[in-house]
Amino acid sequence: MVEGIGVARARSLDRIVALCEHDDHERSVREAVLAELRHAVGFDAYAWLLTDPDTEVGCAPLADVPCLPELPRLIRLKYLTTCNRWTGMAAPVATLVESTGGQHEGSQLWAELLSAYDVADVASLVFRDAFGCWGFLDLWRTGAAAPFTPSEVAYLASVVRPATDALRRAQARTFAAAAPAPTRTGPAVLVLSPQLEVRAQTAETDAYLRALVPTDADRRPIPAGAYNVAAQLLAVEAGVDHHPASARVHLGAGTWLTMGAARVETAEPSAEGDIAVTIELSSPGERRDLFSRAHGLSARESELVEHLAEGADTATVARRMFVSEHTVQDHLKSIFAKTGVRTRRTLLSRAVGR
Repeated sequence: MVEGIGVARARSLDRIVALCEHDDHERSVREAVLAELRHAVGFDAYAWLLTDPDTEVGCAPLADVPCLPELPRLIRLKYLTTCNRWTGMAAPVATLVESTGGQHEGSQLWAELLSAYDVADVASLVFRDAFGCWGFLDLWRTGAAAPFTPSEVAYLASVVRPATDALRRAQARTFAAAAPAPTRTGPAVLVLSPQLEVRAQTAETDAYLRALVPTDADRRPIPAGAYNVAAQLLAVEAGVDHHPASARVHLGAGTWLTMGAARVETAEPSAEGDIAVTIELSSPGERRDLFSRAHGLSARESELVEHLAEGADTATVARRMFVSEHTVQDHLKSIFAKTGVRTRRTLLSRAVGR
């Protein structure tokens, strides 16, 4: 049992470990874990995003917050705030009260937004392993709620590892479905203001957004993924973070998209210019990188997949990697075991998407 979390929370942790080991659907994993967390520690609102494991930019949000009408502002401030930013957290869990010494205004997000919603404390969790960052979660307590205690923080920290493993496996699972040939044509571009207000979009954009965020036909989908990559661009420009303003997002049926943000060049100063968010099918290289990370391939195994994708045979791979053909076969066996495939053809079909 993890020390300092109590018997009831230890049992809760056991349940979380069990569900994470047997559920490989990212949404149901998050929903089940949130239900346990709500019972074990309590919170009033939450936002749990998956992230691109390389760029660490958020996507696929699962959230229940009171400031939904101010979502663009919430996301912009989350990315611009250095306090407990998931990209810079030294520990898997941090709290607003502890990190600011009780001086909440030390958080830009709290000072400019959360204070208006009477947020008393926020527990921030980051789901990271050797292969990348797979998500981050904020749990809000409001009103007269007490700050998160050391025992609660210890419990939350114990949840991070099994949840991280489950999220990564869930992403790996998406590659098992054969990616269909793209049917959409034309550019998908969304134009946002510096405050992340939607200015305009191409006709193609709506179809992608509705696939990513299903909604009623008479309602425009919320472009949360676009808000995140645009907010990352603002963070890069402000010197808050250095990761690229892009994120790979699972569309469904084995298809991955890449969202990217850039300033629209105008005569106005760059900080006042609009932001263009593009949505396109992930390139074969982007897909292979994500495939290798999600399946937990080593650096050498990932390199081997790259050579195979270029059409190299065993002898050529061995020569390029400066190893014997026997070693190449050993690496392949390990890759097959991790990815659940039996042939090179199936491996490349999943990794490349064709």
